[in-house]
Amino acid sequence: MPKPSSTAPGDRPQPAPVGLLLPRTHVPRTPRPGAPDWHGLSPNHLAYLIHRYTHVGDVVLDLDAHPAAIAATAHLDRVPARLVNGRHGLHVRLVPPAPEQRMRRAMRRPGPRVDLLLATLPQGAQGLARDGIATAMSTWRPLLRPGGFLLVGLTASPPQPGEVSHRATVIAAARAAGLFYHQHIPAVLVPLPEHEPRTGPEHPEEADDGRRLLAGRHLPTFRDLVVLGTTATGEENAHA
Repeated sequence: MPKPSSTAPGDRPQPAPVGLLLPRTHVPRTPRPGAPDWHGLSPNHLAYLIHRYTHVGDVVLDLDAHPAAIAATAHLDRVPARLVNGRHGLHVRLVPPAPEQRMRRAMRRPGPRVDLLLATLPQGAQGLARDGIATAMSTWRPLLRPGGFLLVGLTASPPQPGEVSHRATVIAAARAAGLFYHQHIPAVLVPLPEHEPRTGPEHPEEADDGRRLLAGRHLPTFRDLVVLGTTATGEENAHA
C-alpha cells in the first residue's frame, strides 16, 4: 500500500488502487495488548493505516471515539480529536494528551479541521440508504484539511445479487461531495481456510465445521475499507 503523496506526475510510481490487509498471528498488537478491535480490524492494522495516511503531529478524528483509534493515534505521535456538536454546529476538539505522551516531540497542529477522519457506515440504525450516505459525505467533507483523507469502513452485510455494491454507492456519494477516490482496501478479518469452503449436503450427525452457508451465502471474512481524499495526488491526476 503506497504512501499518499502529492508529488508531480512521473516523480513516483502510480499508486495501486487496491490494497490488502491479511490477519497476522503471533504478532504483538499495537499500541497496547488490551486495545479492542476497531470494527473487526485489529489494533495492529488500524495503527498501520493511521501511520500510512498521516504524519507526526497530524490530527486524527474517529467519529466513534473508539478506544483503539485514540490509543493508536497517541502512540504514533498524532493528535486524537473528537467531534462536538455545539451551539454553533459541529466542530473538532483536540483530545488532551495522556501524561506519558506530553513529552513526545510531536508538532501540535491547532485548527478546526483534521488530517485523517475514520468513519463507519452505516451510522447507527440508519442503514446504507443513498440519501443518508450523501448527507454523511457532505457533513464530513468540511471537517478535512486540504490533502486530508477519509477512511470509511463498511460494516453492513453485502447487498443482494443484482444490487449496486455498497462500495460503489459510497464512492459515488463521496465524489458528489467533492472527495476523490484514492484506494480500496479489503481487510481480511479471519485466517483464510486452506481449501475453498464447499456447500455439500449437511448430515444430521455432522458437526458444524464452518463450511456451511449463512442464509445461502458464504460467511463474511473481510471488511471493505474505502479511502477518499480531499485532493487527488499527482499520479491520480495524470491517470484520471
